[in-house]
Amino acid sequence: MERRKLTREEIDASLLELTGWEEVDGKLHKEFKFGSFAEAIGWMVSVAIYADKIDHHPNWSNVYSKVTVELWTHDMDGLSNWDVALARKMNLLAGS
Repeated sequence: MERRKLTREEIDASLLELTGWEEVDGKLHKEFKFGSFAEAIGWMVSVAIYADKIDHHPNWSNVYSKVTVELWTHDMDGLSNWDVALARKMNLLAGS
């Protein structure tokens, strides 16, 4: 998949389908909550394997069972189709 910057209309349409995601300061943002620290870390490892394969890595932090995520494409200074693809995969792996 070729990486490309999204238009405002594409961002708005994507947010309608991405459960729990919002745009904050030009970035996709979501807070994932899990049942335990182990579940949160397990999910992060699964996401990390996928993110590394597509060479598109999240900005995220973990506190116990909560993982806060921000996605944006640094070299495009905005949101790209890869951000949306990674957000979809994160939701899928989290069961949301």
